Amino acid sequence: MTSQSPLRIGTRGSPLALAQAEQVRDQLIAADPGLKAAIEIVVIKTTGDIILDRALAEVGGKGLFTKEIDEAMLDGRIDLAVHSMKDVPTWLPVGIILPCMLEREDVRDVFISTRAETLSGLPAGSVVGTASLRRQALILHRRPDLKVVTFRGNVQTRLKKLAAGEVDATLLALAGLNRLGQSDVATSILEPEELLPAVAQGAIGVTCRDGDGRALASLAPLNHTDTVTRVTAERALLTVLDGSCRTPIAALAELDGDKISLRGLAARPDGSQVLETTRTGPAKDADAIGRDAGEELKSRAGPGFFDGSA
Repeated sequence: MTSQSPLRIGTRGSPLALAQAEQVRDQLIAADPGLKAAIEIVVIKTTGDIILDRALAEVGGKGLFTKEIDEAMLDGRIDLAVHSMKDVPTWLPVGIILPCMLEREDVRDVFISTRAETLSGLPAGSVVGTASLRRQALILHRRPDLKVVTFRGNVQTRLKKLAAGEVDATLLALAGLNRLGQSDVATSILEPEELLPAVAQGAIGVTCRDGDGRALASLAPLNHTDTVTRVTAERALLTVLDGSCRTPIAALAELDGDKISLRGLAARPDGSQVLETTRTGPAKDADAIGRDAGEELKSRAGPGFFDGSA
């Protein structure tokens, strides 16, 4: 690697996205100190960062956070791209592969409020802000007496809106707060039994061009196989359900030696019905286990489940 051929890392420009890109940069350098002077971080603004006045489901879903970054990679403007795995669609554009996931962070959500210590403690009629249909559905399933409103923007923006009294509470991923060094803002932590996490929550993925030997060699030491196994099961479930930001879906896979356990659910957006399932089996069968769980949920949901017409 020379200064004439930098390794360019593409990322969104939010503080959290930059922190994640810097984490990847630091791990690349730790694995190969010769890269220290040869890595550049390239900030790319995505449609999802620009459109902040509507729910993601109304403007195209998850690909809004990856489309422009994928285009930059295929155009040769960047060599690697760092993504929150929960934002990555279940399909990748032709020519782009996902050879690396870092070790997974804490998967849990946190509750943040000045009005109550816990979600269950919020007074009836309180307003909760979230950009996630999963969080909306699961909050309303547990607390139909609450009001949930769309709450877009990066972590800092959402915390400012909360402090300004626009909502009574909000939920965020603990992984993101940990990476930002802001976990102290959490009022309480929601265990998976109370609020099942998003598919791949807490995992960072790094993509590159298919066949880019230099990028693949650099990323190989960073790849965390247990995280890949867990996320594979969760994303397989999501794939079967054709998951996007339009469908409230949650899943969490956990490993115990060479065994994997998977919990998954699908919900109506209004929280009126939640379907849940579990699977256990050999970790080597993670993809098949995830798909099987997804097929069960899809069968039980039936036509119209996600749009409320059934």
